[in-house]
This record gives sequence, structure tokens and C-alpha cells, in this order.
Amino acid sequence: MATNNDSAAMLTLDNLKLSLRIDSTADDTLLKGYLAAAQSYVKSAIGTELYGFYEDASVVDLFNTAVLALASTYYTYRASLSAIAALPVDLTVNSIVGQLRGLYAEKSEATSDDQGN
Repeated sequence: MATNNDSAAMLTLDNLKLSLRIDSTADDTLLKGYLAAAQSYVKSAIGTELYGFYEDASVVDLFNTAVLALASTYYTYRASLSAIAALPVDLTVNSIVGQLRGLYAEKSEATSDDQGN
């Protein structure tokens, strides 16, 4: 099973910059904000009440991929964050969020069943 440190190790500024192929430090503050916003968005879209869900081995890679993909989208399409133009959230992120919602529901149901017995 992955640990919280394994999950957090993937969600770093360096990994986001690697995925975007950015070498400079000029946008580091902006990228950190996008990474935090993406992490918050994905967790809010799935749920936060199930303890240990985001550290589960079956979830970590999907979660990290969704967060990095969304943060990359925020950076690449910065106009989508303005009041004038709105672009839809990346289809990859939507697909992964859907998968994670299913896993969240399964694990939540299993937890409820375990507590009911």
C-alpha cells in the first residue's frame, strides 16, 4: 500500500514542471498555486470523508495523474481562469475523476458494511 509520502512525493513543483517541460523558475509561484488548486478540485469532485482513500495503492496513481493533468491544463490555458473566456476542464481529468468516484463509492460502501457488522 502506498503511503501519504508516496502520494505527496509525486505532487511536487518539479514533477509539474517536468510534465510541462519547463526549465525556468519564472512561473514557480503560479505553478504552485495551480498545483494546490488542482489538488483541491479533484478531492472536492470525489470526496474527502473517507479516511486513507487518497493513500490507497489503487488510487494514488490515478489521483496524482488527475492533479498533474489539471494543474497543467490550468497553466496551459490560463484564459480559462479569467472572467471573460471559459474553457472546459480537460477530458482526461474528467475521466479519471469518474474512475476515482467509483472507487470512492466502493470503498465507502465497504467501510459502511464493515462498521455495520
